[in-house]
Amino acid sequence: MDDLDRNIIGLLSADARISVATLARRLKVARSTIQARLERLETGGIIAGYTLKLGEEARQGRLRASVLLTIEPRSQAAILSRLKAIAEVERVFTTSGRFDLLLQLAAPNTAALDDVLDQIGAMTGVKSSESLIHLSTRIDRAV
Repeated sequence: MDDLDRNIIGLLSADARISVATLARRLKVARSTIQARLERLETGGIIAGYTLKLGEEARQGRLRASVLLTIEPRSQAAILSRLKAIAEVERVFTTSGRFDLLLQLAAPNTAALDDVLDQIGAMTGVKSSESLIHLSTRIDRAV
């Protein structure tokens, strides 16, 4: 990746809907150059896709939580498979330290969140869990 690639990614990170023509104009290169770079970044796995980021207004009705899991050795694949089937599980990260997995959940209300937490806690291979309910967002730089 060179500076042009990084600049393209920077502009797309700020606005994934920006047109190729606008990218070319802002970066002072030909539209065909931008198109070729985007194609190369996509096929090379640098750009995995384009998405939207929900604003606070759309997220307000959702109760969010982080869940820290400690799991039995060699049970990660089975647990991940079961977690994929739970719609409220938005993201799962492996971690270092005391916990093995960090889950990000979003549920419409406390009853639904409680149900999901019960499902996760009852999974074979889950040794322990700790839940952290998100109250407010103070900084959000996620792309």
